[in-house]
Amino acid sequence: MPEIKAELKNYRQSPRKVRVVADTVRGKRVEEALILLDFIPKRSSLPLKKLIASAYANGGKNDNLFIKEIQVNAGPTLYRRQPRSRGMANPIRKRTSRVSVILAEGK
Repeated sequence: MPEIKAELKNYRQSPRKVRVVADTVRGKRVEEALILLDFIPKRSSLPLKKLIASAYANGGKNDNLFIKEIQVNAGPTLYRRQPRSRGMANPIRKRTSRVSVILAEGK
């Protein structure tokens, strides 16, 4: 069976924060990962759960799938300005994430 892929683009949270949650489910069985994500008190756990569930559905709900690879990369950065004293402005970088997951059979 070929690998099953799903991707989440332009998720508005920094990749550094999303990687913490992604690292906990990497290499786990899909059913186990979906249950585990319910109990992680981080904002990124719900979008990652939806992404893994989407990939799982793409694979036809095969029972012996596991998370072969989950990558969290930087997406496009939104640049904003924060007004400061004396007419100055400091840059604010609102970072986005791009998450891709690959499921495979086995284990």
